[in-house]
Amino acid sequence: MRKVIYTEKAPQAAGPYSQAIGTESFVFTAGQVGMDPVSGQLVDGGIQAQTRQVMKNLSAVLEEAGTKFSRVVKATVFLADINNFSAMNEVYATYFPTDPPARSAFQVAALPLNAMVEIEMVALKG
Repeated sequence: MRKVIYTEKAPQAAGPYSQAIGTESFVFTAGQVGMDPVSGQLVDGGIQAQTRQVMKNLSAVLEEAGTKFSRVVKATVFLADINNFSAMNEVYATYFPTDPPARSAFQVAALPLNAMVEIEMVALKG
């Protein structure tokens, strides 16, 4: 079974992709940037504000799929500037107070909308 996940509480897909895809066992999210789903604009306030919005967007997608942060097994973080890693990590860590998922983080050449951070996740269902 393959199910498209969609919620209005996270930004709409800006291309030919889904916010997430659910299977019997897993949820695979698309990458989320710090875009406010109502305004369609990146939030102001720098890397920490964008990271908080990314996590808010991912929480909404995971909730729509019937799962949550405690069920995330893998996260991938894309940063426009690796020098923002510590500041991003401060915010990210608050969402995983115990037993955080496996994670990779990379600096990339550019992100959509000139975002500072993008994060995607894989979570267990249920």
